[in-house]
Amino acid sequence: MLALYEPVYFHYSRIMDRFAALQAFAALGQPTRLDVFRLLIQAGPDGRGAGEIGEALNVRPNTLSANLAVLRNAGLIRSTREGRNIRYHAHIPGVRGLLAYLMQDCCGGRADLCQPLIASVTGQQTGIS
Repeated sequence: MLALYEPVYFHYSRIMDRFAALQAFAALGQPTRLDVFRLLIQAGPDGRGAGEIGEALNVRPNTLSANLAVLRNAGLIRSTREGRNIRYHAHIPGVRGLLAYLMQDCCGGRADLCQPLIASVTGQQTGIS
């Protein structure tokens, strides 16, 4: 598989910068794009082909193509070429970067207060209740 586009919108700390975060939120602020993003998150590492996405969401190819480009440019999805087909995947580093941007100053620096929220997002167990 050949990665077609790999956006980089992170500081050295792997946290998304403010401009990139705004771009990601703008991309997710449209119903079809949010549905596409959620579908790709659900698909996991295998992703989905453009045709599969269009069928699942009942979106016309030209509309889908434009929405996929916005999500890709925002760093939230990536694409790979498989022969003549293009497969789309959630770009997990982009998602992680956006979540890290939101959480970097959480709870006034009191990590113990944020740990339950972080654990619920990441699926980790904590000793804090």
